[in-house]
Amino acid sequence: MLTFVVFLICAASSVSASAKGELMSAAAGPRLNNNQLYKFSYTTEVLVDRARGSKEGSAGYKISSDVNVNLVWRDQSNKDDQLIQLAISNLRIEPVSPRSEKKNILRGSTTESILGKNKLAALTKPFLVHLKNGKAKAFYSYRSEPATVKNLKRGLASLLQVQLSTGKVVENDVSGRCTVEYKAVKGQVTRTKNLETCKTEETGFTTHSKVLGVSRKSSSVTVFTLENGFIRSAEAEETHSLAVNARRSVAAKVMSRQNLKLVGTEAGPLEAAGKDAAAVVKSIDAKLAAVGIVAEKVKSECKGCPSLFEHWQAEKKQLEPESLSKTRAPRSFLALIQTIRKASKEEILKVLRSASKTSLPQVVDAVTSSQTSESLDAMLEFLNFTDAKGLVLQERFLYACGFASHPNERMLQALLDISKGKIGSTDIKESVVIIMGALVNKLCQKGGCNLPTVEQVKKMILNGPDSTTVESEVQMYLLALKNSLLPEAIPIFTKYAESEVGAYSTIALTALQRYDVNLMTSEVKQTVNRVYHQNRRIYEKNVRAAAADVILSSNPTYMEVKNLLLSIGNLPHEMNKYMLSKIQDILRFQMPASKVLGQAMKDMISCNYNRFAKVGSSSAFSGFMAQSPDLTSTYSLDILYSGSGILRRSNMNIFGATNEAMLHGLQVAIEAQGLETLIAATPDEGEEDLESFAGMSALLFDIQLRPVTFFKGYSDLMSKMFSMTGDPMNVVKGLILLSDHSEVIQLQSGLKASAEFQGGLAIDISGGMEISLWYRESKTSVNNRAALVVTGNVTVDMDFLRAGVEVSFDTEASLDFITTVQFSEYPFLVCLQMDKSTFPVSEYLTKYESLPSGKSVVSRKGRKTLVPGSEFPLHQENSNMCKRVFDSNW
Repeated sequence: MLTFVVFLICAASSVSASAKGELMSAAAGPRLNNNQLYKFSYTTEVLVDRARGSKEGSAGYKISSDVNVNLVWRDQSNKDDQLIQLAISNLRIEPVSPRSEKKNILRGSTTESILGKNKLAALTKPFLVHLKNGKAKAFYSYRSEPATVKNLKRGLASLLQVQLSTGKVVENDVSGRCTVEYKAVKGQVTRTKNLETCKTEETGFTTHSKVLGVSRKSSSVTVFTLENGFIRSAEAEETHSLAVNARRSVAAKVMSRQNLKLVGTEAGPLEAAGKDAAAVVKSIDAKLAAVGIVAEKVKSECKGCPSLFEHWQAEKKQLEPESLSKTRAPRSFLALIQTIRKASKEEILKVLRSASKTSLPQVVDAVTSSQTSESLDAMLEFLNFTDAKGLVLQERFLYACGFASHPNERMLQALLDISKGKIGSTDIKESVVIIMGALVNKLCQKGGCNLPTVEQVKKMILNGPDSTTVESEVQMYLLALKNSLLPEAIPIFTKYAESEVGAYSTIALTALQRYDVNLMTSEVKQTVNRVYHQNRRIYEKNVRAAAADVILSSNPTYMEVKNLLLSIGNLPHEMNKYMLSKIQDILRFQMPASKVLGQAMKDMISCNYNRFAKVGSSSAFSGFMAQSPDLTSTYSLDILYSGSGILRRSNMNIFGATNEAMLHGLQVAIEAQGLETLIAATPDEGEEDLESFAGMSALLFDIQLRPVTFFKGYSDLMSKMFSMTGDPMNVVKGLILLSDHSEVIQLQSGLKASAEFQGGLAIDISGGMEISLWYRESKTSVNNRAALVVTGNVTVDMDFLRAGVEVSFDTEASLDFITTVQFSEYPFLVCLQMDKSTFPVSEYLTKYESLPSGKSVVSRKGRKTLVPGSEFPLHQENSNMCKRVFDSNW
């Protein structure tokens, strides 16, 4: 019995020891056998096309080769610590899909003629990979090899990196340092790489606005089949799709595939002796060096490309003022920016100094929009801010800075230095400070709120309003704060909302409306309600209207809405009508405040015929300009008149919204005051002592611009009235880099794709005001002319072969807003018109392949559609009024 028990214990110990030994020897990664040569076939291909393109129609190429793999060294204490040699041979380069002879640029070419003798020799030189537990610990190659060659080798080496157990890890490969998830099932391992997590040295930039930006969707999956502990096959597919958020049909993709397949084995070299991998590598070839598995940057040289000056000579006719309403202007603008970004300061200055007087403002737009250190230095040297005669060029430079897609601290510092120096024009001084506020906002959005220059400018504009008593300077600082959207500015706006100066109050209230609703504290709301209800003093109508807009757009409470309704009937005539129209518009358009408004209107005291039957000509109306799955565009028109029938405030807004964000595309506000003396009318309450004034303010793509004054003061009014032609006054004119996205996409195969998406806008916004005392009629007009071009370019350039795709669309459009008022009787006749003309929309798809020799193939497709013109609908009362106005004119 004792003998039997002893036997069981010994047997159990033996089994336990055996299991422990098997556990210790379980492979963490693929293992190679000594004295064995593994022969693989390897192909890698890259395709570029529109987002929904097929392989057959794609541009691209395929690289095929044989690969021999053998074990060089293994750590005797750890079988998963291996040094592996790879050798590429029998290299072939072919089109990615079958081509006709005419479209095959590789026809008649050999691999050596395509690559060049040196590159081919470098690619076929053996290289080493140090694998430990299935992970690439080191990659050994020759430092003198071209970067493109080393990257292709890294792409192949990365296919040997595999984990045999399920789990999520962070590992390095040719794509960078990425989070990777492995799933192991019966001889097969699937590796899914989260490309959004990959960290590389190469960084790009993108537009700060999501509405105008570009989104990218990426995927990378590799499937390994294992046999006898080693890789039998590896198939990898990686896709990157890029699309313009506002128009997703402008989209392109790049796809990379790799296929490594074991075709046989044969006797190979024996393991080398050595204490570690590094010592063994040195004994094999002292010139081999650990150069890292992560891909390195590739410097691309453009052979035969024109210089900046040559490019400018070819494009300059397209940038003359008469071309700005055509799509050729923004297309040339975008192309010029790309060339400027590669140019030196001296080259840029040569173009600036040679440009004609009429084309120079457009060149300033392009140079500033390039946003390189060389272009900024060139502009600062070229412009003389002490000279008041250079106002046009100086303001174009400042506006281009404000619209910058990816401004940096140095650009803000340059504007700060300009503001501290001598400036010849007061208008330019104001624009510098206002635009600095916009740059602060953009830099803060990128996480740069604590940068030294940003902190300095923040302090300047936050302290600015209280540091001066000059009205124009206070307005300047308030507008800068309005652009900055700093949370710290909310108390300042709250204070100035109750100012005795109407202009301060209007700026402060319109600024508060731009903030996130969650920042509207009870103190802010109480202040705004005091302004509207005039609890402490009497305010101008346009100030109270602005306060009402803030209340209604800031998640109003039931009592706030009820008090607004109760005020109707006790307001000046036109204010009554304006508020009624505003409330009806919110309900009809189902804005956020519509629900609480509906609840409050169930109360017959606050909602009855006495309140809702007020007459007048003021109005508020919102509608859809365009609706698509990608973008919804809305417009709103708010018109407020004085009791005498003269325009008090006209406010036109255009918004663009995607699923993720909203953009305030355009706001044009025309204000007039103190004009009642012209028609011997009585001013409204609180407006008896206002100075005669008319002006226009524009906000473009979330950037508040410097307001423009038509006239100020009675003498100025009279002199301009007798010389008034009705011709519009320019507010904004120029070229704007609307969207700007650039990135380098590192593919797992070792190839690199560059993606460039840009949108250029040629814009001309003007406004005018005409008053006829004889006919007792006034007209105000806002004219918007624009030409838009958006291009997306994805290119794979390997020095020896280039393939790419360009997707683009363009359009030319105009939008006019005209207000006609006849004040010969009361209620006076008002006709509002908002017209868009018929405009074309063109889409293009271009695919291209080329060799350094200049041999190339280009295919281009396009389609053009016409969008019919129309007059945007407004309320029925306006339609009836327009009939009466035009009938009386007739």
